Amino acid sequence: MIRAALLLLLALLPWPALAHEVGLSYGNYSLKEGVLTAELTFAEKELLILAEALDQDGDGHASEAEVQAARAALDRAVVQTIAVRAGTSSCAGALDEAHRVENDGLSLKAHFRCPALPPDAVLSVELGFLGQVTPGHRHLVRATGGGSPIERIALRGEAAFKIAVAPGAAEEGSSIGGLFGLGVEHILTGLDHLLFLIGLLLVGGRVRSLLAVITAFTLAHSITLGLALLDVFSLPPSFVEPAIALSVAYVAIENWFVKDAEKRWRLTFAFGLLHGFGFAGALGRLTVPPSEVPLALFLFNLGVEVGQLLVLAVVLPAIYLFRRRPWFRQTGVRILSALIAVLALYWFIARIFGSP
Repeated sequence: MIRAALLLLLALLPWPALAHEVGLSYGNYSLKEGVLTAELTFAEKELLILAEALDQDGDGHASEAEVQAARAALDRAVVQTIAVRAGTSSCAGALDEAHRVENDGLSLKAHFRCPALPPDAVLSVELGFLGQVTPGHRHLVRATGGGSPIERIALRGEAAFKIAVAPGAAEEGSSIGGLFGLGVEHILTGLDHLLFLIGLLLVGGRVRSLLAVITAFTLAHSITLGLALLDVFSLPPSFVEPAIALSVAYVAIENWFVKDAEKRWRLTFAFGLLHGFGFAGALGRLTVPPSEVPLALFLFNLGVEVGQLLVLAVVLPAIYLFRRRPWFRQTGVRILSALIAVLALYWFIARIFGSP
């Protein structure tokens, strides 16, 4: 069992910078009088992938001057890859504005002028740029036309949606619930969060104590996730990501000196506040309209909790089973904790000297 755990942890070593890497962008699409207006917000690193001309000086960032100088490149890389059609007719697109926004984001505004549209027409919009960004990229869509607003998540392979010109026309329903799935995915791929919890639970203890640990972590990260997404208070990823790695290492090292999880909920709550800012990194780079923040926060956080419970449903019984064996309580916990500490310190170094 120890050998298998060692191989598993070593296999994860190439993943240090991916624990929170979720490519995200936001698009607000509005159809009025035959013109579809698109307001798009990307994280800077995503647009640097789409349009290399943005980084003229090669420093890994796009200044406002570089954004303005690369308008033509942005038009080709993003706007011209969006196919807007009404039946067999295409709607010509053009970039109107491009500028930097908060949280290392860039905003583009474009319009697509369509030919005369009959009242029962339905526009088909296909986001070609999703085939060029990082795998797993999620594009949060909000589209309004004559029918009900459309809210969904577009991704590679599912990059199209439709907008009705008039009320009653056929159109796609809302799928904003995809944020729930994004939350589940984020916790399942957030190896540092999972190892933090597993490290806390390895030492065992009464069920009441273990539930207190899980509850404290949930409550704490929910608080800071909400504060960050509501733009009340947040911390920069350059601080949060290395600090999260250190929190995992601290818990793993402490396992050598504690006997059980009694009173560990206090430590869990303190570190949980930090982890909440890490969760916020999945949504914080998006310019989500204020009216949509509460629903986005609720669905994403609910997905995180469900994903966390799924993992714990597998891990907790396994821990209880192994802790029945003296060799695991005396030696196994220490070996696994040491491996977790080594991996966490590797993450810390990688995030300090590389991209978080």
